[in-house]
Order: sequence, then C-alpha cells, then structure tokens
Amino acid sequence: MSRYRLYPTADQAAVMGGHCGHARYVWNLAVEQQSWWSSRRGPAPSYAEQNRQLTEARRAFDWLAAGSIIVQQQALRDFSTAMANFFRGSHRKPGFRKRGRSEGFRIVAVKATDVRQVNRRWSEMRVPKVGWVRFRRSRAVPDARSYRISRDRAGRWHVAFAAAPEPIPAPGTGEVVGVDRGVAVSAALSSGELLACPGPRPAEAARLVRLQRRLARAKRGSNRRARLKAQIARLKAREADRRKDWVEKTSTDLARRYDVIRVEDLRVKNMTRSARGTVEAPGKNVRQKAGLNRAILGAGWGLLVQRLEHKAPGRVEKIPAAFTSQRCSACGHVAPGNRESQAVFRCAACGHTANADVNAAVNIAAGRAVTARGGAALAVPVNREPQHYAPPLVGV
Repeated sequence: MSRYRLYPTADQAAVMGGHCGHARYVWNLAVEQQSWWSSRRGPAPSYAEQNRQLTEARRAFDWLAAGSIIVQQQALRDFSTAMANFFRGSHRKPGFRKRGRSEGFRIVAVKATDVRQVNRRWSEMRVPKVGWVRFRRSRAVPDARSYRISRDRAGRWHVAFAAAPEPIPAPGTGEVVGVDRGVAVSAALSSGELLACPGPRPAEAARLVRLQRRLARAKRGSNRRARLKAQIARLKAREADRRKDWVEKTSTDLARRYDVIRVEDLRVKNMTRSARGTVEAPGKNVRQKAGLNRAILGAGWGLLVQRLEHKAPGRVEKIPAAFTSQRCSACGHVAPGNRESQAVFRCAACGHTANADVNAAVNIAAGRAVTARGGAALAVPVNREPQHYAPPLVGV
C-alpha cells in the first residue's frame, strides 16, 4: 500500500466523517446479521440480499440516503470478503467497529482521471460527494484501481492506494547478516552495528503521564475528556511515526546491503500478552511485565521483520531463538553464565568477550541456534548428554 497524508478542508472533512460513519454503520449491521443466523435458522444473507436491504434502508432513512451509495455498498463488499477469508482460515472473524477507532472507507473502480498532480509537492484526488481533496505528494503516485481513506485517533486523514511496491533487488554480494532484536538495543547486527528505535522524548513522556492522570479524573462523556484523549492520541501518533520511519529506513538499508537476512523466530504476540491472570489465579509482577510489553512493542520487533519480508521476499530466514544469547560465537560453548550482564558476554570456556547482542547476532547469522535437545546447527552439540549405546538400525 502506498500511503499519503490528506489535507481536506473543514467542510470536506465533515463530509468524509459522514462517509466513515455510514460505512461503520453498514458494517456493524452486517456483523449483527451474521451473528444472528446459525445452522438452525439458516444461512446468513448474501451480498446481493444485503445490497437489496441497503436499497430499502436508504429509501426509509433520509440520513442514510444522503451518504454515498458507493461507500456503503463497498462496506458490504468488504464484509463479504472478510467472511470469505475467515471461512478460508486465513483471517480472524470480523467484529464490530468502534467510533474513533476504525474510521475509514474504501473506493473502487478508480479511473486515471480521478487523481491529478497540482505541482511538485501536491496532488488531488476525487472523492464521491466531496470533490477534489489535496494530499501531499511525498513520492510518485502509483496506478491503482482502488484506494482507502482513513482517519487515525489523532484526527489526521490518510489515503492508501492499493498498489504493491516492487521489492528491493538483492545486491548479489553473497553477504549474510544476523539481526538480534532486544529492548535496550532495538536491533543488533552481526556486523557490530547497534541500532536503536527512537522513542518518546523525556518531555513528551512526562507530558503523557500528566495527561493520562487528568484523563483518569475526567468525567466520561465530557468535552474535557474528549480533548484529553485527542492530546494523548497526538503524542502517541508522533511516537508511532518515529518508530515507523525508523523501521522503513532500517529495513530498506538491510535489504539493499545484504543478500540474506536472518532473524530470530520470535512469537511477539505471545511474548507481549498480559500477565494479569484471572481473579482465581492472579498473575505475578504484573507492572513489570506491562513495562516489558510496552518496551517490546515500542522497539518495533514485529514491524521490522514484516517490512523486511515485504522488501526482500525470499531472502529473510527465521532462526530458532533458543540459547542464541548463551552460546559463544567463537567456540560454541553454551552456558547461562556466559552472559555476565545485559551488554557483556564472556565465555566461561575460551574467555571470548564481546557485546552480548552482537554475539547473539553472529550466532543468528551463522544459523547456529541451539534447541532444547542440544543443538540444531552444531556438528557436535556441546550441551547434549552423551549416547551410551548405538541406536538400532531401521529397515534391516
């Protein structure tokens, strides 16, 4: 997707906000219909039947008829596609969309004349019942048959054209790099480079704490609470923009410099689950785990690998992460005491000293991950118990 920042006028933003509300309303009605029908009651209405019901609803309600039929029909089409993906097993079941969180609509059958360039920095696009809306021409606009307009929690509008960019070609040098992801160091390369994802500045972090305390005391539904939520959203959006910018630049640099990029096979979603537990079995160290989860998500672990796979398809290899931080990259000795601290690695067998994250990145680059059995890529696993008898021959 090629995404650009939209700059609508106040009147245009009001109309597009109405489009978002109509698309969300139609989508939620389709979700409610789908949840009501079952094998006992019969199949849920198809897209054609829902389209007919939409036509009747537009005749009965003037506020719905005032919106764009293209936006509302496309919301039904998107829901039909989402249900097909759910039954296919590739996506989760679509649920309800909340106001202020899932704001957007999609337009299909876009013509070449619907997008025009104004000058070197600005372009315009035609939106149904809105007219020509300006967007910042940060790069060349691709030829696409559809686009999606969305509004984030900070109130910013964006347009994303459905066009997959071309992957970055391999340099052909045969070089391999290992990437170790961490909290103190966001990405450590086997070449010795330590990369840090930019986070919120100290003043921004302090202001965020103050705003969150005020939000906790604000009355639900009040204008003051809405203003505080908007200010918090702007701060978090600024942090997310920095993180995405760092991920884009880092992934592009790695895809251009190396033929093969090896990363740890981490389940980031499982690693960032809450530790609160249940009422019967409450969790332990909940505050510490919540802080660790925020640090992991703030380092952009999952987004970095995702963008690497987009830009360098077929050149990203995932290595099991077990014991990569405890294994010596020089002699292969594995022991928990090898890692003296968060930043220092000192092998107890050979005395090799290095940065702990760089040492793990070298192991990842070589594919030398040690499994729980004792070693996946070692000729002689050093931490596996000796076999006292020969295994029986099979098929003899």
